[in-house]
Amino acid sequence: MTAFNQEVVGDKATGVGPTRHTPIVDTTRSPHARLRPVGVSAVRIRDDFWSARLERNRTVTLPAQHAQCETTGAFENFRRAAESRSDEPFHGRYYSDSDVYKWTEAASWTLGSARDPQLEKQIADLVALFAAAQDRDGYLNTYFSVDRVGERWTDLPVLHEMYCLGHLTQAAIAHYRVTGEPSLLDVAIRACEHVYARFTPDRVPGACGHPCLEMALVELYRTTQEPKWLRLAQWQLDSRGRGVLGGNEYLLDHAPLRQQEFVTGHAVRALYLYAAAADVVLETDDPELRSVVDRLWSDLTRHKMAVTGGVGARWDGESFGDAYELPDRSYNETCAGIALIFFAWRMLLLTGEAEFRECLENALYNAVLPGLSLSGTEFFYQNPLADSGRHRRRPWFDCACCPPNIARLLASLPGYLYTTSERGIWVQLYVGNQAEIEIPDGGVIGIELATELPWNGRVELRVTPAEPREFSLFLPVPVRAELAGVTVQGEPIDHAATVTSSGYLEIRRMWQPGDVVELSFDLPVRYVSAHPRVASLHRRVALTRGPLVYCVEQVDHDVPVEDLWVSGREDWRERFDTSLLTGVMTLSTQAHAIEPDAGPLYRAFDPRRSPTTRPATITAVPYYAWANREPGAMRVFVPLLEE
Repeated sequence: MTAFNQEVVGDKATGVGPTRHTPIVDTTRSPHARLRPVGVSAVRIRDDFWSARLERNRTVTLPAQHAQCETTGAFENFRRAAESRSDEPFHGRYYSDSDVYKWTEAASWTLGSARDPQLEKQIADLVALFAAAQDRDGYLNTYFSVDRVGERWTDLPVLHEMYCLGHLTQAAIAHYRVTGEPSLLDVAIRACEHVYARFTPDRVPGACGHPCLEMALVELYRTTQEPKWLRLAQWQLDSRGRGVLGGNEYLLDHAPLRQQEFVTGHAVRALYLYAAAADVVLETDDPELRSVVDRLWSDLTRHKMAVTGGVGARWDGESFGDAYELPDRSYNETCAGIALIFFAWRMLLLTGEAEFRECLENALYNAVLPGLSLSGTEFFYQNPLADSGRHRRRPWFDCACCPPNIARLLASLPGYLYTTSERGIWVQLYVGNQAEIEIPDGGVIGIELATELPWNGRVELRVTPAEPREFSLFLPVPVRAELAGVTVQGEPIDHAATVTSSGYLEIRRMWQPGDVVELSFDLPVRYVSAHPRVASLHRRVALTRGPLVYCVEQVDHDVPVEDLWVSGREDWRERFDTSLLTGVMTLSTQAHAIEPDAGPLYRAFDPRRSPTTRPATITAVPYYAWANREPGAMRVFVPLLEE
């Protein structure tokens, strides 16, 4: 467990940003938010599990992705537009600008945690390039520059023009919040002014086949306090269901958003749209939209989510299936896991309810983290829960949305650790860190959190107000852990009596500088089964421990993993192996393997017959770490022996 130390975290320590106010989603002035953000630059992660990953993101992943954008011509597209070079072709997909913008956002959030002169120069060069490529009227999309000017805004369902501008705007806001420098924000505002003039609210309906701009517009409103951006976001939400996108259910245009009853369509597009709707609710308390996000969240989490938090079951169209359509080879796009985090985070800020935190944590560890190799240079687009050994990560994709999306999420991770409310400070993720947190009455509280999670259930928090101060500390009680004990300054407290209806342990007291809270969680190995209507998972179980979902890989077994069975009553041995997969807790037990069966594919059913088995050792590793060794079969869900 990372030890406490007295290093001050703040502007002077990080050397970047004019302020600690670097939130990802800024609900500081949102009138209907229960929780307020704590910015990226206010938190310095010091964690045995996460620190190396964030450092690898900065020193390996971001440079590799920058090189990919150069190699694929994504940067060259901006140079071509800036110099009006009609004799050269456009490179890549028509939405490749978005990959560059996501990289810029990731690099900007990274600067919120540490100085990096190389990143600073690369960002500055790109900002100048974006400005040079922008038209005088504010339009910016390199696919439609030079030789396709006449095709602008002619195909809203397909060509991603607003989507790209959404990522530009999100990158610009991150850059402005971290650096205080407005040049990229000015580019984004000019681009959004162009959209506002072209699709003016209450006059010209306008929506993009791929949502993204809606979220960005609400955040632009929060940044500038210009009401037109919130109005434009609302207008884009309400433009759906008017036929702008051809009435296509896949594009969420089959009905007005306010009337949509169930989660459907392309998973990433849907969740970006729902996150934007939650953003609008945070600002307006619109009762219709509030009902929409509540019922869509319920449908999503009760009917259409994998045990890992992966979403989007169908390979056909990267889309949601019907209720309980959750095969173990679900598509589960990495970007969809990230989009789920965006939706969950906004719902958490709106409500303060622990179910949204739980979903976010599950998706972070088990739906997003598997998308990145342990080397930091290869990526999964899809994240199935079973594989024959052919699905491997790749350095890049023709449709390269997932790699920079992972990079920007990891870079912004410090901004997901804490929130505040009128009553005090809320811990949202047990990740080791040092933070300086401004509470609503203007005080600044130092927090140092040390933990052995996700491997062991010890958490320590040192609370350091500048002077004694009364407030509440809200601590999550994860559903996959069992709270064994809590002490404050070494004195046990009745933790069962202090868990709120929202699912957090609330400790309210007059905090003294240096007060220490210690929590201990038991992390039992648990079998998880699916709802009986999930036909593909009938009489099969997944293995979890703490926040992690586990899997079995062929490399650890001398029998085919497809033949492994469990009774559900095994005693699992836990062993932390520092030499395996950069250090993981493995789980092993004596279970069963079915005997080889050369019989016919189908045979007459005999209720008295059960498979013949022999003893077999099963070893499970965290699902996030699979496919980092030699290729081989993998399973998350394992069959149960008939009783």
